[in-house]
Amino acid sequence: MAEMTLADLSEKMRDIDFAMLSTRTDNGAIAARPMSNNRDVDYGGDSYFFSYDSALTISDIAADPQVGLTLTGGKGLLGKPPLFIGIAGRAELIRDKAVFARHWQEGFERWFEQGIDTPGLILIKVHAARVHYWDGEDGGEVKV
Repeated sequence: MAEMTLADLSEKMRDIDFAMLSTRTDNGAIAARPMSNNRDVDYGGDSYFFSYDSALTISDIAADPQVGLTLTGGKGLLGKPPLFIGIAGRAELIRDKAVFARHWQEGFERWFEQGIDTPGLILIKVHAARVHYWDGEDGGEVKV
């Protein structure tokens, strides 16, 4: 595989719905939980995830905004491993309904019944600082 660009990886990330978002807890441990990116990837280096303000993830980010994202693609071609992507970045917590509306997608009501008016709704924006990838044969780091 030829060296990937940020645009290449962004396109591939749109095809991977779930990411593991890792944060540092108040006692210094690492916590990880699955988050759906809902194909909302803007690479310039940004990924977006909706959550509830009361989630432990949010208090973790408020205390330490340095986060990690890991994504794993589906099966690789001809028995090769799938694409693995690791991102280190900084999370921003957004509480602006106008921004919610720009990132809202049909089907989110499954988790957030009142749409962008759901009490306690929050948007996590992760801006990548480093992006690594590996496809079983080739890997590298993409400059952000």
